[in-house]
Amino acid sequence: MSKIETINPYTNHLIKRYTVYSSEKIEYIINSAYRTFTTWKDVNLERRIQLIDNITTLLSQNLNTYAQLITDEMGKPISESKAEIKKCMLLCDYYKTNTGHLLADKWVKTEAHESFIKYDPLGVVLGIMPWNYPFWQVMRFAIPTLTSGNTILLKHASNVTGSALILQDIFEKAQYPKGCFQTIISNHNAIENIIKNDHVKAVSLTGSEKAGKIIASLAGKHLKKSVLELGGNNPCIVLKDANLDKYIEIMVRSRMQNTGQSCIAAKRFIVVGSIYDEFLKLFTAKIKELTPGNPSSDSVDIGVLARPDLADSLENQVTHSIEKGATVHFGNHRKANYYQPTILTNVKPGMPVFDEETFGPIASIMKVKDKNEAYKMAATSKFGLGCMIFTKDIEDAKNHISTIEDGSFFINELVKSDPRLPFGGTKASGYGRELSKEGLLEFVNIKTVYINT
Repeated sequence: MSKIETINPYTNHLIKRYTVYSSEKIEYIINSAYRTFTTWKDVNLERRIQLIDNITTLLSQNLNTYAQLITDEMGKPISESKAEIKKCMLLCDYYKTNTGHLLADKWVKTEAHESFIKYDPLGVVLGIMPWNYPFWQVMRFAIPTLTSGNTILLKHASNVTGSALILQDIFEKAQYPKGCFQTIISNHNAIENIIKNDHVKAVSLTGSEKAGKIIASLAGKHLKKSVLELGGNNPCIVLKDANLDKYIEIMVRSRMQNTGQSCIAAKRFIVVGSIYDEFLKLFTAKIKELTPGNPSSDSVDIGVLARPDLADSLENQVTHSIEKGATVHFGNHRKANYYQPTILTNVKPGMPVFDEETFGPIASIMKVKDKNEAYKMAATSKFGLGCMIFTKDIEDAKNHISTIEDGSFFINELVKSDPRLPFGGTKASGYGRELSKEGLLEFVNIKTVYINT
């Protein structure tokens, strides 16, 4: 039987070896999920909501243990791993507070004696989740999907298999019926058979553009609902009136959070010429203050990339961009999985660091002559996850909201996900929404009920 190994990307030591599930075991798990669904869907909504409290308690009680597992498996600085667990707790609080009224029947006045909208669960839903936020990405899919009455299967990234199994353990300890949440340890070649299974009604993927095309094709082939949260190449527009003293740290964090391994990170800094020199000076100074090192240390800001192949890909993107004319302003040193925070200037369309998603601590800087050119360049991307604008003229920025096609538009703040607000992208960044009411309703049957006497 084939094996999956999890490797600590900082020490390069083996953490654990896991056996890949056989096709027979996977089929058994799917059947189990379906059997559980037939009873779970009829559990009182209030009871399903009550169980969320148990998740919060377990996350709180084991915060340090879970955070250390995240850091060991994918190299995130421990302070950010702890913040990830805390964010999961905020998610739980949102859905505990709001699911009751969000899923309540909605009465609509028509000519009927009664007419209303009812929200029924779909069935078994497959979640294919990434390694960069191994708890958060799963929880933001699992909590609303389970609470609406579905059961779920988790196919997590192989390098965070320990996190995947702990997540199943959390839901079982939280007294969710066995079969509500099940992890499948498998290679990618098992995914089509899972999706085409008649018991599986939908799939949610967070991953790359390439993975999104594959999953969308499979879901379409088998007529299954899909939600795709894919890559991003978010622009950060810095206009001439931006308050750099106030916001430069936010701009740096918008690129360097999670060692740059974030789909919603700022990847293209588009700076108006009159403020460019001051921006570059302050931005560089803040980058130099970042502390690299052992991600298990509370004092470390920059960890390591999660796998050697990811570091190889990033290095190739930078190298090819330099060959096309980009300039290394700061950094660009690599040792194994560590990639030094790097600033590239003279970046233009046609370079990999402009056109593609860069998953690591690389900040690409572009100088433009004015506001109009800034917005035009920001919109020059096949991706559409989010953008951020720094300016004192809020009203003018609001007038440009529809200029950018992305799924989010942040003014004087970094793009971030929030349980209270829907999250998702457009174009090559995917479709569908997670979080908030919109995320809760992605995997329900929005049913019209019409009754005449």
